Amino acid sequence: MRLFVGIALADEVVRELAAVATQLQDAASGQGASGSRLRWTEPESWHVTLQFLGNAAQEQYECLRAQLGEVRAAAVALTLGELGSFDRSGVFFADVVVTPELAVLQQKVADATARCGFVAETRPFHPHITLARAKDQGRASGLRKLKGAMRSQPAFSGCTAREFLLYESHLGREGARYQVRGRFALGKP
Repeated sequence: MRLFVGIALADEVVRELAAVATQLQDAASGQGASGSRLRWTEPESWHVTLQFLGNAAQEQYECLRAQLGEVRAAAVALTLGELGSFDRSGVFFADVVVTPELAVLQQKVADATARCGFVAETRPFHPHITLARAKDQGRASGLRKLKGAMRSQPAFSGCTAREFLLYESHLGREGARYQVRGRFALGKP
């Protein structure tokens, strides 16, 4: 099974992001950005990834459920920041502000998963919500056109995460579908 640990977004934040994504899709298609073959992600897939784990055996899955169940951390205030892109990988995203509580939770998750044989990334933690992916050779120009379609940076409502989740990712032709495999409460630092 292919696993990751993340935080689901509040419904209000998903609605706000969906409205912004729709406006950008409409504006970008008017500027010719549709030719860049942007593939927009579905709102039900939006989450904040704390750690991507990859393929896991049944024993590792059981270890993860036990170890993640031992994580004690405060509830996490989530605030979305600016829209941006990772040009080299062709990802357009909404940034997530790294608060001290979010950083502590991410580190505690990495420590817990390490006890099950997973190695955390060495890159700095940069949480974000992937809104679209550009897959073709002209992805940088497609992302530039999309950024050009933005009139201003939107403001989003904040929310408080009271749990984090262990997800299984099922890959398919239409993109990934995520199944919750475990829920772990926050609010007990």
